Amino acid sequence: MSETIELMGAPGSPYTRKMLALMRYRQIPYKVFWQSNVARSGAGGTKYPQAKVSLLPTFYFPDEKGELQAVTDSSPILRRFEQTHTGRSVIPSDPVMAFLNWLIEDYADEWLTKAMFHYRWHYAADIEKAASILPRWYATGASDAEIAPISKMIGDRQISRLSYVGSNAVTKETIENSFQRFLERLNAHLQTANYIFGSRPSSADFAIYGQLTQLALFDPTPAKIITQAFPRIYAWTEAMEDLSGLAVAPDDSGWFSGGDISDTLVALLSEITGLYLPYLKANAQAVMAGDELLKTHLDGRAWEQNPFPYQAKCLAWIGEQYEALSDPDKTRLASGTQGSGLIEALQS
Repeated sequence: MSETIELMGAPGSPYTRKMLALMRYRQIPYKVFWQSNVARSGAGGTKYPQAKVSLLPTFYFPDEKGELQAVTDSSPILRRFEQTHTGRSVIPSDPVMAFLNWLIEDYADEWLTKAMFHYRWHYAADIEKAASILPRWYATGASDAEIAPISKMIGDRQISRLSYVGSNAVTKETIENSFQRFLERLNAHLQTANYIFGSRPSSADFAIYGQLTQLALFDPTPAKIITQAFPRIYAWTEAMEDLSGLAVAPDDSGWFSGGDISDTLVALLSEITGLYLPYLKANAQAVMAGDELLKTHLDGRAWEQNPFPYQAKCLAWIGEQYEALSDPDKTRLASGTQGSGLIEALQS
């Protein structure tokens, strides 16, 4: 397909940045409208339907009648592109690596975003910058007087949502410690490979990149951590922005195989299986029980937040992807990830 893909997004949305970079790499033509009334009216006003759930980015795909439908959720959309656009795939060809790619992409989308949201709306310097810059992305020509109430509204609204993301006084240390370990392990892995699964980027790379566009490039507190201690990660994030010219072998080579799971990748997986999967299980139990508050222990500390129904689905999807593996592939997965706790977490 060569039709131009239309979407609405925002520079401050890690999922928008994930998808824009992915489409550049896959050389998929697109037209993006920034989220604002001005942009929407300039893009055709009422031509674009509203999504059932307002999320960024929002894509507009024609249905069988040619009428535009608003579609959200980056992971299913990028897999839709795998069916409609050939070449430069972002899904590893080995089923074992494809499963790990799913897991790491989900971790970035659903856990690493906790760090992104936490740092942006917990520390004063980060709150001040975000409240000042975010509304100006949407309305560059607005006066300072016009921006002031919008800045306050955005700050108040996002801070009020911290409980749903899981950032609070109880969880602060766990989020920050986990983020530090993630950076250490990603930094070590990037010394062995250009991307998570070899010499070509996967959807997991783009998901991590999306969160790091904010954590490494925008928000002052995590950006300082990354710039000072992990300059390799800062450089990698900048380089991921536009990979449209990256040479990729047409024969689908460049991926690691299920027999090439390095120690550094196992270490990265250990962080996910030791923290993210236990969180998903506790969250799913709270959702199923109808609890108003999720209370559990993660990383040796108490964890409290509002249950998140969507992430209960994430746990189910991870389980479905694992069960879809053949028995030989499950054996290869267990052998390659030994010591990470992954198989034990999946089967418990």
